[in-house]
Amino acid sequence: MTDTTRRRGRRPAGEDARAEIVAAARAEFAARGFDGATLRGIARAAGVDPRLVHHYFENGKEDLFIAAFQFPARPADVIPVVFGPGIDGVGERLVRFFFGVWDTPAGREMMLGLVRSAATSEQAAAMIRQFVTRAILSRAADVLPGPDAELRVELAVAQMLGVAFLRYVIRVEPLASAELEDLVPLLAPTVQRYLAGE
Repeated sequence: MTDTTRRRGRRPAGEDARAEIVAAARAEFAARGFDGATLRGIARAAGVDPRLVHHYFENGKEDLFIAAFQFPARPADVIPVVFGPGIDGVGERLVRFFFGVWDTPAGREMMLGLVRSAATSEQAAAMIRQFVTRAILSRAADVLPGPDAELRVELAVAQMLGVAFLRYVIRVEPLASAELEDLVPLLAPTVQRYLAGE
């Protein structure tokens, strides 16, 4: 058996191991969705021991998804910052965080890629929906008071996504050129009403 026909075995850790894991994860998530992809399957696709995946991504599949699609922040870190101080002011904190991501070049590029992928591919939409529902919306709803918390979180996010679509994708003026400091006081009360259940 020659080197070219020998089955590739697991590779040891090296400089490129993390990058290969992330590339394999991106392909696995795209093929199987967030729910269907497994760490063991990603390790197999990358040709590494599953323990190496855990070494680089201690918090598992969610962190790997974030790395694969270059999310600017971990939901597990953001939810306590936005929702932890309590319901008072949560609308403003969420609006500032959300549009703060969009207003950075890297964040805008990542968010535009996700929006375009979700709009043109049902498979991509399903993958993003699964991740966003589990990692972001459900966690946010768990810390909100009152009934229909999941629906209220989704309405708040829909409000912000609609504004983001007009501002960053279609670039409708004067919204596209408005300063974030001018938008926050206009948007935050509406988002606050959704989240507080008022």
